[in-house]
Amino acid sequence: MNFDVEINQAAQLKSIDEIVKSLDIKIDDLFFYGPYQAKLKPSFTNTLKEHKTSKLILVTAMSPTPAGEGKTTTTIGLADALFSIGKKSAACLREPSLGPVFGMKGGATGGGYAQVAPMDKINLHFTGDFHAITSANNLLAALIDNHIHHGNELNIDINQISFKRCLDMNDRALRHVELKLGQNHRDTGFDITVASEVMAIFCLAESLEDLQNRLGEIEVAKRLDATSVYAKDLKAQGAMTALLKDAFQPNLVQTLHGTPAFIHGGPFANIAHGCNSVIATKTALKLADYVVTEAGFGADLGAEKFIDIKCRQSGIKPDIIVLVATIRALKFHGGIAVSELNQENLKALELGFNNLKRHIENCSEHFGLDVIVSINQFSSDTEKEMTWLQSAVNKLGFKAILCSHWSDGAKGAKDLANAVLGQLSKPKTFKFLYEDDLSLKDKITTIALKIYRAKEVQFSDSALNKLLSLEKNYANLPVCIAKTPYSFSSDPKECGAPENHTLMIRELRLARGAGFVVAICGDLMTMPGLPKRPASEKIQLNSKGLLEGLN
Repeated sequence: MNFDVEINQAAQLKSIDEIVKSLDIKIDDLFFYGPYQAKLKPSFTNTLKEHKTSKLILVTAMSPTPAGEGKTTTTIGLADALFSIGKKSAACLREPSLGPVFGMKGGATGGGYAQVAPMDKINLHFTGDFHAITSANNLLAALIDNHIHHGNELNIDINQISFKRCLDMNDRALRHVELKLGQNHRDTGFDITVASEVMAIFCLAESLEDLQNRLGEIEVAKRLDATSVYAKDLKAQGAMTALLKDAFQPNLVQTLHGTPAFIHGGPFANIAHGCNSVIATKTALKLADYVVTEAGFGADLGAEKFIDIKCRQSGIKPDIIVLVATIRALKFHGGIAVSELNQENLKALELGFNNLKRHIENCSEHFGLDVIVSINQFSSDTEKEMTWLQSAVNKLGFKAILCSHWSDGAKGAKDLANAVLGQLSKPKTFKFLYEDDLSLKDKITTIALKIYRAKEVQFSDSALNKLLSLEKNYANLPVCIAKTPYSFSSDPKECGAPENHTLMIRELRLARGAGFVVAICGDLMTMPGLPKRPASEKIQLNSKGLLEGLN
């Protein structure tokens, strides 16, 4: 089988103005970034009317292996399958971060014959959105230090500056940095761009005015009298919005099958809220009858945040959940080493099924939505394993559909598309996990006990002090749990479906402009590091100038 990049490069793509005709978008509505990429003009998006009968399909997953289980691939394959049977469909995805592109997971444009294109451009610089977000973030950081250098009229306490610089790269050397500005020294560090509050704001804002207002509300520091300093106190929000103005418009590309795909924004789901932008999702829902979108990592992270943060703020409501599972991941959660996942092992499969079962129960019981399990097939899966898994899911009262979109494209997800269409007509009782009027502590505890099945939550001393402070003014905000994606607990080694564990909250951060409070668990880092053998080692240009090794 060819590498994903080779499949992508061999595809016969249509010009983007041809692709968007299926959504009734005209050439004058587009800003072109080459023949296959475009942004929608605000003069077009600002005039779109709500499409009341469109359906939103949320794709999430069981807890993954380090390589991922094909959530993006399934999102693309399902959108393609719907498109192939005559439905007006579109995919809504996040933009890839250079961190995983050059790190462990590789790119984020799907795989095999369920990809968006051109994958090399999308995975690398794309339309420059992440560079704009990084620049806006670092402009604010520079303005803070510049203000202090020129007299510090706001009486900023240099030991209470909470805003960090960012970079869209895995670079553990930047986690802890000492800044020396004249006589002032302070300890700080970098976050990866996809973990920054500017990224979160970018993805939750619904207009340029909303974006500018939210940027102004970022809390950057405390004064010597312990009152808050905001970005608007530094008059930063206008220039930051100017840097983000073009980036804020949704990007349009195509799948290998020719289905329109909106790719916009990209917060990590283990650190941030893990969904593409509200403006892209709402735009797609106004243009297509069926919109397929993803929420990062397992449903304990991506789906919970999609619903309790993105849906709560935007009014968006998914109509159904597609939960991606793989035989490999089930065996991984049954205690099998990554090196042995290609070998048939029904006992490990049965042990690991508890992980998938819990995700199904959480999505159905706590969010009130129908769930269909999509079994993303690998060549190493055996007939016995696939038969056992389908039967186990059916015994729970849910459908499990075998999908081969990676190898067969749209055809490989047609059964999934028909199953989804069959379920969409059924009544649903969509609901949030918790109400706005709960305290922050109770919201965190609710997620921990109901979704993670912990027995208790423990706060570090600093987190507890921060919690007491935040409860006074921000108890109404939702919470964004930052934790390992590999376990329901805060310990990545606790595979399967651990119960009665203790969720350890190390740190709390206020994302005032984004409109949520971040609770960082265990030893999770907001600036990841590269693995011993990073994916970058395989990437190169060949003699024809074409990219090789990117997957």
